[in-house]
Amino acid sequence: MNDSLKTLLIIAFLVLILWNLGAGLYYMLVDKGQTSRTVNALTRRIGLSVALILLLVLAIYMGWVTPHGVNPTR
Repeated sequence: MNDSLKTLLIIAFLVLILWNLGAGLYYMLVDKGQTSRTVNALTRRIGLSVALILLLVLAIYMGWVTPHGVNPTR
């Protein structure tokens, strides 16, 4: 897997997370607590966040992604 595909995958996850966060806010303002669409959108956001974290942990473990420090000279 090349670097641009990895970056695209992570950005796609982040866009989906932000989309569900915005959907939750929209449903909260529009529905005024009458439906469960807000809860569903925020639940999907949490699930996507956990999936992204687990995917990054797996990628680091498998050697697909190499973490680096902020100041690697130390």
